[in-house]
Amino acid sequence: MRTKRISRQGRLSQTIIYLGKLFRMFIFQNDWKVLPMSAIVAGLVAFAVGANIYKTMEGTLTGTFALACVCIWNGFFNSIQVICRERAIVKREHRSGLHISAYMAAHVIYQAVLCVLQVIIMIFVCTSMGVVMPQKSLVTSWPILDIGITLFFITFAADMLALLVSAFARTTTAAMTIMPFLLIVQLIFSGGFFNLPEAAMPLTNLTATKWGLTALCAQGDYNSLPMVSVWNSAVKMKDIDVEGEKPVLHVLQYIEDNDLRDEVLMQTAEQNRNPDYDFNIDIVSRCWQWLIFWAAAYILIATVLLERIDKDKR
Repeated sequence: MRTKRISRQGRLSQTIIYLGKLFRMFIFQNDWKVLPMSAIVAGLVAFAVGANIYKTMEGTLTGTFALACVCIWNGFFNSIQVICRERAIVKREHRSGLHISAYMAAHVIYQAVLCVLQVIIMIFVCTSMGVVMPQKSLVTSWPILDIGITLFFITFAADMLALLVSAFARTTTAAMTIMPFLLIVQLIFSGGFFNLPEAAMPLTNLTATKWGLTALCAQGDYNSLPMVSVWNSAVKMKDIDVEGEKPVLHVLQYIEDNDLRDEVLMQTAEQNRNPDYDFNIDIVSRCWQWLIFWAAAYILIATVLLERIDKDKR
């Protein structure tokens, strides 16, 4: 009976039917558990690296990288198994009239809603734990909304990549085997946190972490923040003795006595500014466009793969 009903439905009707099925699964099959998991992971990140996000260069780079990683993690776990676990059902219903485009549209809408909820939870947990968000906005009138849009695009792009893997993989075991490799690629090739050889830099354009990290740093006005690593290193060296003298200690005392510490931190930061992280709406817009492009590409490829599911003899 179900197969006959689907065969008589148009694409819009099938989308609504499958969307209802997905939300019922969210409620009755414990798919809602991804939301408290998002809260836990966000809380751990806020506790570990949240103190200096958008306060110093180093803290911002580390913190935004961690936030981008949370988004990637959330997106991957949202959809890595959703198609492959019902692959046999999709194949049977496709032969009976299921439009793959409607099936994919339902998943895309459902996953987008899930990503929005996860981002809201992330921001709520981070702000509740004292993470300071940027005070200036570039795109909208609310800085926290700008950050939320970036976090959503990162999560959604990762989600659609996992959906593509789920469309390709025959079993949930195969999908979960592929996921760690993709996660490592996303982390290593973020383009800003790890020092990569020049030949590897073009690969960073393929990752959501690169565009997400760049947007988050730009939104936090990274280049206007102080840099503290050099100062902290000098403090650790203050007791070094050179021919009976402690030159580093004397310099530090002079700087402190003349209230020059902040100036030194800003001068250090000036030598380490990154033009990719300028407080510029064009940079943020370009990052958003790339994230949208990759999400759309993953959706298109996944749809094409599923259209050929009848020929899958694996």
